Amino acid sequence: MRNTSSFPIYKNQPTIPSEENPIKKISDNCNIASGHKHQNPRKVYIETYGCQMNVSDSELMSGILTQAGHRTVNDIDAADVILLNTCAIRENAETRVINRLEHLNHRKRRDPNLIIGVCGCMAQHLRQKLIDAAPYVDIMMGPDAYRDLPMALNAVVSGDPFLGLQLDKTEDYADIAPIRKEGIRAWLTIQRGCDKMCTFCIVPFVRGRERSIPLKLLTDDVKRLVEEGFKEIVLLGQTVNSYHDGKHDFGDLLWRISEVDGIERVRFTSPHPADATDSMIDAMQNSPKVCKQLHLPLQSGSTPVLERMRRTYTAEEYTELVLKIRDRIPQIALSTDVIVGFCGETEEDFEQTYQLMSDIKFDSAFMFKYSDREGTLANKMLKDDIPEKDKARRLNEIITLQEQISSEINQNTIKSVVPVLVEGDSRRDSEQYHGKSDTFKTTVFPKENANIGDIVNVKVHSATAHTLIGEIVN
Repeated sequence: MRNTSSFPIYKNQPTIPSEENPIKKISDNCNIASGHKHQNPRKVYIETYGCQMNVSDSELMSGILTQAGHRTVNDIDAADVILLNTCAIRENAETRVINRLEHLNHRKRRDPNLIIGVCGCMAQHLRQKLIDAAPYVDIMMGPDAYRDLPMALNAVVSGDPFLGLQLDKTEDYADIAPIRKEGIRAWLTIQRGCDKMCTFCIVPFVRGRERSIPLKLLTDDVKRLVEEGFKEIVLLGQTVNSYHDGKHDFGDLLWRISEVDGIERVRFTSPHPADATDSMIDAMQNSPKVCKQLHLPLQSGSTPVLERMRRTYTAEEYTELVLKIRDRIPQIALSTDVIVGFCGETEEDFEQTYQLMSDIKFDSAFMFKYSDREGTLANKMLKDDIPEKDKARRLNEIITLQEQISSEINQNTIKSVVPVLVEGDSRRDSEQYHGKSDTFKTTVFPKENANIGDIVNVKVHSATAHTLIGEIVN
């Protein structure tokens, strides 16, 4: 079984050398580090798990590999390198990745030259556990080490597995051009890392401290994206609205990007309630290009639970913020994240969450039962003391509530006309298009004479909790 010390360690990753497992220094592979002597170009398949940040990171990885002479492919059977870009937020993601690695190992047994890599947050977080579970993995690489992908491939071809898990507080990849899939929506990472230290979250430990990309570079990126045909830009960050490049805050960025010629829509995810400034709200209210949709994570409607989560706001402050935003932007669509069953959550705490969701009436919500994650502050400081059956019951209750609310809100759009950005064919009917309204509601309608990338007016004639159905009107 391979252990951590059998991997060459780069960027001064700490470990203890031994006579049995000497550590190869980077100078032992000077041809690898130089970047001038490549092995044969590789066909790389990247499989992405997790959130939009991981999607954006996969595009970044594609850009780095392409620049080094390799080629990313969409067919896994055509690949001689398979990289899993992973998420460490929830326990089921860990199980899925380990199961996937076991499946890939069957292929590696048939083709010993196949290179398998685990990249991203899970590699950073569960390094030894993954090595023990999948000793056949050739590359383990955290979110701050993607520049080393070409070096890693060369090292593996030379017979050495590669471990790159050093966090880098200055790495922002601002000079890397990602390779994006064709479409009308582009993800643009404006900030990396997180300083919030919520007790349930592993992100600060696997992505490092917060750092923002300069506004000028981002506006230049948006101009290039417009030239490539993208119509909608989604700004990404772990706490995206805490963006500040030293001179400009998040509101400044929203205005500047929305003023780029040719851009149709600007969205962002995920903000933190504590950083929802007047500057941000002003841009959302007054810029016609900034969408009237906001994902505003709540996590819990109980202030004592929020305190144990270290969310830095109370339930009352969150409610006041929602009222303020709705007063300024009456047409705003709000979505949220909610966790039930967090450490110490009483029935009264849960009822407060249920009632707050009932009072606010979110358009949609991502709802989860708490799972203890090794390495988080909650894992170290708090007891995961809520029985699994109670977590499941509470989750089912808020899911039922939210389905009812979402259905009611969408039913109220019937007979209204909504602007929709056409994204592509409907999954169920090739004679229909699907797209998103300004408020990020999936909308399905007959194609008529519209084209992908157009913004069309759709009159809604029916709706479900998740979809608007209508037809194009002049």
